[in-house]
Amino acid sequence: MIQVMKGSPKHYSGSRRRIDTTKRQNNYAFIDSQNLNLSIREQGWTLHFRRFRQYLRDKYGIAKAFLFVGYVYENQALYTALQKDGYILVFKPALKLPSGKVKGNVDAELVLHAMIEYRNYQTQLL
Repeated sequence: MIQVMKGSPKHYSGSRRRIDTTKRQNNYAFIDSQNLNLSIREQGWTLHFRRFRQYLRDKYGIAKAFLFVGYVYENQALYTALQKDGYILVFKPALKLPSGKVKGNVDAELVLHAMIEYRNYQTQLL
């Protein structure tokens, strides 16, 4: 279960089940940022990316979290903040649809990157 915040933010204190830190886990997450963001917003919630990254580390032993993003020039500050929060950003040029929506279409890039990194991780989280 992904911890998301509805209403006033609460502090994330980590999972109840602790991961054995003496045995380093080498799991990778490959995240479609647009699908994640739209799904969370559809529920009326707000995702705190820093807490989510910590959750992935604590709960699933995620060593690297790749966040696939449709690149929009105006979002530079967001990209910098996400990198500081521990995400590895993979950009795909964003397309502006006639409706005005911005679409990153990162699915193929996500699968390709998961295959490129295949030998470097134990388990993947998509």
